Amino acid sequence: MGLAFKEADPGAFRDGTAALSASTPAPFAAPRLPPSPASLDGERRGPLRPTGMALSRQRLRRWTLRAVFRLADAAALATTAWIAATIAAQAGWAASAWAPMAPFMAGVAILIWALGAFDAYGLGAGEGLTRHLTRLCAACGLAALALGLILAAFGARSQVWPMALMFSLSLTLLFCLHLIWWRKVRAWRRGGRLTPNIVVVGATANAGVLIGKILERGEAAVLGIFDDRLGRAPGQVAGVPVLGDTNALIGHPLMPYVDKIVVTVPSRARSRVTALIDRLAVLPNEITLFVDHDSRADGATDFSRIVDAPLSTVGGAPSDEGPALVKRLQDLIVGGVALVLALPVMAAVALAIRLDSPGPILFRQRRLGFNDERFWVWKFRSMRTEAAACDIRRAERQVRPDDERITRVGRFIRRTSLDELPQLFNVLRGEMSLVGPRPHAVGMKTGDTPSAHLVARYAHRHRMKPGMTGWAAIHGSRGPVDTPQAVRRRVALDIEYIERSSLWLDLYIMAMTLPCVLGDNQAVR
Repeated sequence: MGLAFKEADPGAFRDGTAALSASTPAPFAAPRLPPSPASLDGERRGPLRPTGMALSRQRLRRWTLRAVFRLADAAALATTAWIAATIAAQAGWAASAWAPMAPFMAGVAILIWALGAFDAYGLGAGEGLTRHLTRLCAACGLAALALGLILAAFGARSQVWPMALMFSLSLTLLFCLHLIWWRKVRAWRRGGRLTPNIVVVGATANAGVLIGKILERGEAAVLGIFDDRLGRAPGQVAGVPVLGDTNALIGHPLMPYVDKIVVTVPSRARSRVTALIDRLAVLPNEITLFVDHDSRADGATDFSRIVDAPLSTVGGAPSDEGPALVKRLQDLIVGGVALVLALPVMAAVALAIRLDSPGPILFRQRRLGFNDERFWVWKFRSMRTEAAACDIRRAERQVRPDDERITRVGRFIRRTSLDELPQLFNVLRGEMSLVGPRPHAVGMKTGDTPSAHLVARYAHRHRMKPGMTGWAAIHGSRGPVDTPQAVRRRVALDIEYIERSSLWLDLYIMAMTLPCVLGDNQAVR
C-alpha cells in the first residue's frame, strides 16, 4: 500500500494554521523552502563566500568534532595497547613486577596528553596535511620520550620492546585516522558545514578590519554586508558586497544559512547601535557587537569573540554546543525507538484513512523552523480532500469545533494526536526536535493580523528547532491561536521553555504529553 501525499492540507493543523492565498501581501507571501545553494548563485559573491552552503542547523561545531576525534583516537590507542600487551605476553617480554597492563595504560594516557599538547585537533583552516602529520609525529615522539624516562626511572627495561611495539602500531593507526580526519574536515569546509557564516551590519572601517582578520585566518565566511544608511555605503568593503539595507536583511533568503549577525557600527554612535540592535531583535539569529578596532592594542580578542565564542553577544541565541549535542542525541535515540514502536500504529492509521475517504494518506505543508528555515512538515490527512482544495482558495479558514471538513477517522486521530506521528521523520532528519515550540506556518494570521505582528518577541521562538510537543502544549496552548491573547500566551510559554531548556525538562514534557493531550477536551482539534 503506497503512502501518497499532497502539497498542503490547509486548516488541518492542530495549531490552526493554513496556507496563504496568492493575494496575501508581502512579506507574508506563499511559503517557500530555503533556497538551494545553486539558487543563491545569483547573489553577488565576495572573497569569503563559501563554495557550498549549509543551513545553520546543519553546521558542524568544532568542539563536537574535536571530542569525537579524541574519543576515536583513544579507542584506537586502547586497541593497539591491548594488541601489544597480548603479543608481549605470548613472547615473554612482559615479565615484570608491574601489573601486566599498567605500562600500556600509561602509554595510552601519555599519548592522548601529547596529542592535545601539540594541538592535533585544532582543525585550522590553513593547516596542510604535511604540517598536521608533523604535529602527529612530534606528539608521538614526545610521548615515547616521556614514557621511556618513566620506565628507566622504575628500572623496567623489560618493557622497552612491548612499548616500542605499541608505539609503532599506534603511530601507524593514528596516521591512517588523522588522514581521514584531515580529508573530512577539508571536505566539510568546502561544503560550508564547518565554517560559521556571518553577515555584517555596517559598511564601516570596523567591517574592513574584521573582514581583513577573517581573510587572514579563514575561520569564518562573510556572506554579505547590510547597512542602515545604504545611500552613504560603498558598493563593497574589502571585496565583500553590500547587499542592501536592514530592511533587506530581515527576511533575506540567506538568513537560514547565517550563524551570526555582526554589528560593526562604531560604538561611539550609541543611538545608532541601539536602534540597529532593536531593529534586528525581530530575527532569531545571534547578534554580536564588534568592538572598535582602535580601542584595543590587539584585535585578536574581538575576532575570537565572533568566531570562537559568543562573548560579545547582544541579542539572539548564542550557540551552546554541549546542550545542543545532548538534545540531538536525545532526538535520535528516543525518536528512533519511538518510530520503531509506532510503525504498527502508523500502518493501522494509514489503512483506516485509505478506507475512510478518498485521497492521499499523508500531506505536507511548509512551516517555519530554526533560524526561520522553511521546511516540509508531515502529518496524516484528517480532512476531506475536496474541502481542503476549497480551503486553498480561501486560504485562511481555521479549524473550529465540529468542523464539517474533518473525516471520521480524522476526528479520532486529531483528538489522540496520532496525526502527528509522521513528524518523527522530521525529527530524525534534524528539521524538528521531539520537544520545542510548535512550528507555525509562514505568515500565520490571527484574524486579519499576521501573528508575528502581535508579539514583539515572536521570532525568538525560532531560536530553537520546533518540536512535536512542548512546554506550551502541556500547558493547554494547543489548537488555533485565534485571538491576540492566545498568540501572546503561546509565545510567552515557548520563550519560557527556550530559556529553561534542559534534558530533564524535555523528559518531563515528554512524560506529561500523553496525559495532557488525552485529558484535554477543551482544545479545538
